[in-house]
Amino acid sequence: MDDNFKYQTERFADIAILRYLAPGFENLSLKEKKLLYYLYEAALSGRDITYDQNFKYNLKIRRINEAIVRYFSGDRKSDEFNRFMTYAKRVWFSNGIHHHYSTAKFFPECSAEYFRSLIEDIPEDYLPLEGFPDKIEMINWVIDTAYNSSVAPVRVYKKSDDDIIESSANNFYEGVTQIDVEEFYANVIITDAPRPVSYGLNSKLIKEDSGINEVVWKKGGMYDEAISRIIFWLKKAADTAENKKQKAVILKLIEYYETGDLKLFDDYSVLWVKDTDSKIDFINGFIETYGDPMSMRGTFESVVSFRDEEATARLERICSAAQWFEDNSPIMPQHKKKEVKGISGRAITVVAESGDASPATPIGINLPNASWIRKEYGSKSVNLSNIVHSYNKVASKEVIEEFAYTQEEKDLAEKYNEIAGDVHTDLHEIIGHGSGQPEPGTPTVREALKNFAATIEESRADLVALYFIMDEKLVELGILPSLDAAKAEYNAFIRNGLMTQLNRIKLGDDVEESHMQNRQLISLCAYALGKDAGVIEKVTENGKTYFTIRDHLKLRDIFGQMLREVQRITSQGDYNAAKILVESFGIKIDRALHEEVLARYEKLDVPPYKGFINPVLLPVYENENITDVLIEYPEDFAEQMMFYAENYSFLPDIN
Repeated sequence: MDDNFKYQTERFADIAILRYLAPGFENLSLKEKKLLYYLYEAALSGRDITYDQNFKYNLKIRRINEAIVRYFSGDRKSDEFNRFMTYAKRVWFSNGIHHHYSTAKFFPECSAEYFRSLIEDIPEDYLPLEGFPDKIEMINWVIDTAYNSSVAPVRVYKKSDDDIIESSANNFYEGVTQIDVEEFYANVIITDAPRPVSYGLNSKLIKEDSGINEVVWKKGGMYDEAISRIIFWLKKAADTAENKKQKAVILKLIEYYETGDLKLFDDYSVLWVKDTDSKIDFINGFIETYGDPMSMRGTFESVVSFRDEEATARLERICSAAQWFEDNSPIMPQHKKKEVKGISGRAITVVAESGDASPATPIGINLPNASWIRKEYGSKSVNLSNIVHSYNKVASKEVIEEFAYTQEEKDLAEKYNEIAGDVHTDLHEIIGHGSGQPEPGTPTVREALKNFAATIEESRADLVALYFIMDEKLVELGILPSLDAAKAEYNAFIRNGLMTQLNRIKLGDDVEESHMQNRQLISLCAYALGKDAGVIEKVTENGKTYFTIRDHLKLRDIFGQMLREVQRITSQGDYNAAKILVESFGIKIDRALHEEVLARYEKLDVPPYKGFINPVLLPVYENENITDVLIEYPEDFAEQMMFYAENYSFLPDIN
């Protein structure tokens, strides 16, 4: 890759904006480029859906911000306007007014009076006034929504002591309580179905005079305008598919979007898992359920890519040993799959991301989520190799220098962190999410574990990765150079889970996001279980706290014990055990330690979050025929967001 490429373009708030290259795009055939272009357009056509799912009024607020960015006639170089622009960028980055990671609402740094003056400067014709009697009422509403801490304070509320539906600001439910939701699905879900659909994955639940109504996201239903555009581009993609298998995948996805039938989504998922031959791949749909406190409803996301042939070789070695990993797992025998099917992995070069996958992006993906499909057909795992490359290019060595206790830890990190992190991600996605099975008659994880489902599932996948990364089998397979790399990963994981990830959380807040809860849960529980034996030692030196691992092999045994229990919780659907585990280790933060971490990070001046500007695909036409597709790498985040607003705004302000 081009080392002269500008990977980081700007910083604002707690965020750094990066770019990523798509090496090899220029060498693709015209047919492959056209297919990627059509899938790119389908991806961007759904981005408004994510905003609306995150909060009912996100699109209206975003469009007011965009009107100011486009039409404000005053001084654009003032400190107050720069503060407003920071707010506008944060809304774009988080797909709404709630932090993309903590899900707590963030606030404009400019004064409310200044924000009011900005909107007053914009002519009415450029503002989304629908639903308000006049401009003044709209402005009053915007100011109250943006600045009032009691209005929509958190997007995803998971604490079991309150009604998690009424306490969450997302737009998945309206007028219903947690009890309403549970009772509604108790009358719908067939708990002993061998192939259950993902109930609630593509709908909003609304209480109306006639009762509770499930409004489906489909063509002709909710989000019709955006979904119709997605279908338009998917049909072009189907006509340009590489092979019959891939065409069948795309056509089934179109059929699902046209009907909203969740059985068709399962059919599509099975076809997608089976298609391991196509070079071009994509995700498009209502996929991950982290945005729903009930872990039922999927947020729209899309990732468009082509296979990274060289990096895929490592993943294939892991896939080839999938049955060995299952057979040698420390989990109970009844929770192991007797025959691991359909495990596939590939490294991909991303060319576009949208919705819940952008601007903040995953680095690895394992799908589908339905456990019965995993059991019968397997799963497909991907490592987003060019995204990971960009992260590695801007990685801060100062953080390791500050928080690693010994020189040995620092040396191991310098030598192995990149490969160890990649292998952990691969094991997490391919083996972790793809392993284990439920006991007969157990409801799906989402149904059984409810608000703790996502945290438990991520803990399970991470524990699989942590347990096996310290196994000589990985050295035998040529996946790791030595077990010193595994030590580097253990050091990094514990350091992050107990300390460095706290930089992402506001002092006094709890850990809310599922992946962060998972990492703290594992690290804190492992520390507690190994405390008497001194497996992980807490050291205070020169007023600074460190956690250093004294026995990596004993820690591996602890990870194995934890994996056995977390898999039991998953396989048996043990909600009470999940609740105790997450609430005991995954949520609360030691305030003194938190204060210390924040103070140490402040001196480092390292932004805790990163996200990406996407490449732009530009078709070259001769008459009405596409003769080439070019790829460009823009550098201005706000410019890209305004371009998207101009070209991909298909939904009404309120849905």
